[in-house]
Amino acid sequence: MAAVDGLQFQEFDDAENLLGANRDATTISIGDPNEKPTNQRRSLGNSPREEDDDLLGNADSDKTELLAGQRKSAAFWTFEYYQKFFDVDTYQVLDRIKGSVLPLPSKNFVRLYIRSNPDLYGPFWICATLVFAIAISGNISNFLVHLGQPQYHYMPEFRKVTIAATAIYSYAWLVPLALWGFLMWRNSKVMNIVSYSFLEIVCVYGYSLFIYIPAAILWIIPIEWVRWITILVAMCLSGSVLVITFWPAVRDDNRRIAIATISAIIILHALLAVGCKAYFFDAPQIEVPGVSGSIASGNRTVTAVKTH
Repeated sequence: MAAVDGLQFQEFDDAENLLGANRDATTISIGDPNEKPTNQRRSLGNSPREEDDDLLGNADSDKTELLAGQRKSAAFWTFEYYQKFFDVDTYQVLDRIKGSVLPLPSKNFVRLYIRSNPDLYGPFWICATLVFAIAISGNISNFLVHLGQPQYHYMPEFRKVTIAATAIYSYAWLVPLALWGFLMWRNSKVMNIVSYSFLEIVCVYGYSLFIYIPAAILWIIPIEWVRWITILVAMCLSGSVLVITFWPAVRDDNRRIAIATISAIIILHALLAVGCKAYFFDAPQIEVPGVSGSIASGNRTVTAVKTH
């Protein structure tokens, strides 16, 4: 009993109080032997593959981002619902524009730039700027081609703004809508297909059109081979963003369907560029009453009609 009575619980003061009483005391910190420092664990665990996954994102990171972003959304008829689509700063927009102009073959544009915060601010203003760039450059090009011809009287064609807006915004919204519906349908048929939201696809198409803004300004130069080189360069850079982004979404599908999908994306993209160049920048024919023969206009021959 005496031994048992000797076993009594004692309360010890805090380490700070003990050190205050005895300055020469030594303290020892005992931690979990299985616990490793964070830096050591990262240095041992990282591999080139994991670094790429961290940069590009994977299924786990995507789920984490989605779960972290869960919150009560406002009704779609309110301004608060659409405000989140324009909640982006200038540095993010410039970074995404740089990524669309200089695409990297090993980097996914959506996971690297868009997925963390998809927006409509950049695509909307890029399309609006491209509309006015094409319309204004087309009018200036038409004026320069006929400059010095006495039978030509310059008249600004404001209808080109409407036509350019219809073409650009239809392409930037209807094509992503069709592609999103197709990917959703194929995702229900084939497992393990990478899926993108409609907003992410709109972002990709919107930012991919930025390269056509400086290209449209260069189309003012009335030299056909300069225009075609500019078109090819813009098509290659812009089309590379689309192919690099959407190929992972269809590569696990049937090979014919995957190739057909990428081919359709490239063809529609090329039709937009060539169509804009042909409609807005090819010199129109001028009919001159009272004169027969042909009149050269820039790089084309303009037919003149004689009236009686």
